[in-house]
Amino acid sequence: MLFLLFLVVPILEIWVLIQAGQVIGGWPTVALLLADSLLGAWIVRREGRRAWRGLQEALRDGRMPERELADGAMVVTGGMLLLTPGFLTDIAGLMCLLPLTRPLVRRLGAWFFARRVRSTLARSAAGPGLGSPFGPGSPFGAGAPFGTGSAGSPFGGTGGQGGPGGSGPVIHGEVIRDEPGPGPVHDSPRGLTGG
Repeated sequence: MLFLLFLVVPILEIWVLIQAGQVIGGWPTVALLLADSLLGAWIVRREGRRAWRGLQEALRDGRMPERELADGAMVVTGGMLLLTPGFLTDIAGLMCLLPLTRPLVRRLGAWFFARRVRSTLARSAAGPGLGSPFGPGSPFGAGAPFGTGSAGSPFGGTGGQGGPGGSGPVIHGEVIRDEPGPGPVHDSPRGLTGG
């Protein structure tokens, strides 16, 4: 698929450039490509700064910067596409860069990568999920969000009951501690009790 993309896109770009050259002339086509590249460089710079600030804010707030990292990757991808000469790659690059179209491209990319992960794991020699470095109950194997795990668990477990998909037998117990009082705090001598 990727090989076909690298083969077809340059041919389409050349065809579009020839068509544009025939309609508006050769020099205006070159001028339009240069203007498109300059505009794209300005947008990359602006959106790159915005993505960097968003990443710093997310880290400062102590939350996982998933969206900010995806935006940063799309800004880099959009910049590379704008550096490639041609109108079609410029349109794809602008789709990655503009704040109005970036959420759509982000969702499309997440769908594509989830589909690729599922198909790669389904074709692995060990079978679906078993080829995952996270084990048979990984989120990329048979479990949700990319597959259908038991009881809707993202790890395909059975709610802590042991058996297939679980982590072994469950040992019930309880921890008993004395409440802190005026004196020093000591753990109860009973510790864990069997259930």
